[in-house]
Amino acid sequence: MTPTLHIIDYIIIVILLLVTLSFGFRFAKKQKSTENYFIAKNRVPAWALGMSLLATLISSVTFLGYPGTGFSSNWILLVQGLMVPIVLVGVIWFIVPLYRRVIRLSTYEYFEKRFGTFARYYSSLAFVLRQFAGMGTVFFLLALALTSMTGANTFVIISIVGLVIIVVNLLGGIEAVIWLDVFQGFMLFASGIICFAVLLFSVDGGPAAVFNIAAENGRAGFGPYDLDFTKLTFIVMAINGAFYAIQKYGTDQTVVQRYLTARTDKAAIKASLMGILLTVPVWTLFMFIGTALFVYYRQQPLPQGMRADAVFPYFIMTKLPTGIIGFILAAMISAAICSLSADLNSLAAVGVEDYYKKFRPNKTDKQYLFASKWLVVISGLISIIIGGLYLRAGSEGVLGIVFTLYAIFSGGIVGIFLLGLLSARANRQGVNIGVVTCIIFTAYAFLTSTPIGLGNNPALLVDMGEYNFTHNKLMLGVYSHLIVIGVGYVASLFYPKPVIDKNLLYSGWLENRRNDNSALQQEIKIVN
Repeated sequence: MTPTLHIIDYIIIVILLLVTLSFGFRFAKKQKSTENYFIAKNRVPAWALGMSLLATLISSVTFLGYPGTGFSSNWILLVQGLMVPIVLVGVIWFIVPLYRRVIRLSTYEYFEKRFGTFARYYSSLAFVLRQFAGMGTVFFLLALALTSMTGANTFVIISIVGLVIIVVNLLGGIEAVIWLDVFQGFMLFASGIICFAVLLFSVDGGPAAVFNIAAENGRAGFGPYDLDFTKLTFIVMAINGAFYAIQKYGTDQTVVQRYLTARTDKAAIKASLMGILLTVPVWTLFMFIGTALFVYYRQQPLPQGMRADAVFPYFIMTKLPTGIIGFILAAMISAAICSLSADLNSLAAVGVEDYYKKFRPNKTDKQYLFASKWLVVISGLISIIIGGLYLRAGSEGVLGIVFTLYAIFSGGIVGIFLLGLLSARANRQGVNIGVVTCIIFTAYAFLTSTPIGLGNNPALLVDMGEYNFTHNKLMLGVYSHLIVIGVGYVASLFYPKPVIDKNLLYSGWLENRRNDNSALQQEIKIVN
């Protein structure tokens, strides 16, 4: 693809970066304490938090990955996202008040209160590694797309975007991140709608032809619908999506931190529902863009050998007018900035709350705030370096690195959370045994299902013959959670029943709710 950006497009992109930096300076004066820096308590309305959650969950992966998948396949990868609101509606009512009542800042404080120090550090370390892996992926995808579209040096792109994100977080804290998310969330919607509308009416036959041709060529629907866990099927994506929803909205610091930022429990719940109800349409929109691209390029010539994830950038550069190209690229950059800004702020929050305060207790809040800002800088630089390493590894290397970190360090987090929430019998010793068992299983499954090298029949890292793990890798995470739940609960029976603060349990939430309702009824009787 020959870079064809006009000076107007460059001006639009530069303006976006300057506006982004302005958010950091706008809120810099308010960052006088760690509470303001990380949760901006009682200063952000629910609708803004909802938009922030939308922007946090949307990144370069959505902007580039979903159109690429829609171009090369059907809509099966949407199933995971469609499961999120179904699960969220059932659990958000007690997850939000739980966290707002029992933790100060870090999500993983709950894990320690429920199951001890090991559970806290295992879960927080898993989060840190997932965040760095994810941030590296976002940088990588953004750099590849912009390099192919502008001809700029990939590492220069990563460095500029990374430094802008560091400055915004360093100066403005979470409040700047949230209001930046609001601004860039509207850009994201607008860019997706523009591209989809142009595509629909560029196809011969219009919108009806898009859906008819897509269906005829296997680009519509969510199948296969087989009850088969060895390949990517609807049931695999649905089960994985249910656990993803709990992990993201129940154990992820970037989301839980938004609960703490809200003014009330009701505001946090409203923001969460708003965020996901906006996110699902965005995922769907960009998947449908890929479907429309498939139909469009069946009617138009496309360079041979072009990768599926390069088709959308190619369309933008060759079919959209000057100015619109700059706006779309600015929206693409903004999607990455929003996601990365939230990641960076939450990494610093976990770093201070879970680690620095443990090793350096009894410091003043001013000293902790200073440490927080240093952690923002260090975390940002590390993520830039990881993005640069991904560029050297290539796309296959990126996927391998990300999957390795998720497989080894994410396993069982939902299992720990569900045991802590639902079982008063589960205890520290039993959960620790469950986690160790989960780690062993995850290592076995990964090693016996991951090939070395290329070719039709590559060797596995470890080949155990008929005992190799043969199910789809998305099921590995599901099994790891189930192992922690099963082994953790059974092992807990061999140790004394723990004494638990009822506020840490779902049953405690139910009891508090009943008491609140009873008190309300008594007040009504007295008034009458």
